[in-house]
Amino acid sequence: MLLAALLVGGCPAQAQQAAPVPRDTSFTVHSAYVKAKKQHPTITVARPPVPRHVRTASNLTYCALAGGRELKLDVFYPRAKRRQTFPAVLIVHGGGWRSGDRAQHVPLAQQLAARGYVAVTAEYRLSTEAPYPAAVQDLKTALRWLRAHACPYAIDTTKVAVWGFSAGGQLATLVGTTNDDPLFEAGTCYRSHNSRVQAIVDADGTLAFIHPESGEGDDRKGPSAATLWFGASKTDRPDLWQQAAPLNHVSAHTPPILFINSGVARMHAGRDDMRRQLDAFGIYSEVQQFPEAPHPFVLFNPWFEPTVAYTVNFLNRVFGR
Repeated sequence: MLLAALLVGGCPAQAQQAAPVPRDTSFTVHSAYVKAKKQHPTITVARPPVPRHVRTASNLTYCALAGGRELKLDVFYPRAKRRQTFPAVLIVHGGGWRSGDRAQHVPLAQQLAARGYVAVTAEYRLSTEAPYPAAVQDLKTALRWLRAHACPYAIDTTKVAVWGFSAGGQLATLVGTTNDDPLFEAGTCYRSHNSRVQAIVDADGTLAFIHPESGEGDDRKGPSAATLWFGASKTDRPDLWQQAAPLNHVSAHTPPILFINSGVARMHAGRDDMRRQLDAFGIYSEVQQFPEAPHPFVLFNPWFEPTVAYTVNFLNRVFGR
């Protein structure tokens, strides 16, 4: 039963560490660069200098799972003056729900911290380890951890955003459109704190799986990334595929959303339908697009700096900074 794969709290010292699941390394910054460079020979990997005054707390455990498996995150934060607090951003990596790594967005996290945000890069269980909805539950747990640790990092817990790229964009938007939904809250880690977010940034993440614009779920050459994540094809379990679509969770309580998109249309399937729903509720949304860019544009120059700028400008607007 899928929902049985819930997070459990507890002291990791009391249990043996679970054997690590072999990682799928098919999506890395290097592999994405080699592929994108064929069509965009002038691109470079975005590795800007580490900004001054940005502090880092690395490899922190945000929850221990059954069997001693520990979920990790990193925090990048500005130096605070007395009684000063900062909005926070949880950053979610992509990789088809199966690959990828939180370290891919360290440059983004550092740049956000330099601009007055506490940026958190968190791992989550991939489909090689646990099927949907485990990844969503993990990320909501990371948000609860963030609020529980607001004091040491000077976090303003009323101003929390989630940012995601590709599969991470889908996850970020699902996390943000399901505030307070008990289906996606699991385990005992920091349950006295909430996982709500007040803003969403979706960089090329699909908003709908069963949709005319969607390219997810083509299993003709083998199980697709989404099929592997859901543990069933969209023909066999359309209910799960619909349930995981952020488009199907829009309500009057949905936070403002920024969509940052490449020129690959299928990567933002359902975006325009979602914006129409947001408009009907009077919820602010914004689209910024790089029509010439490949899908993993957020990792490369010349698109990295504009992506940072769009993100910061949007969050400043939403949070009244």
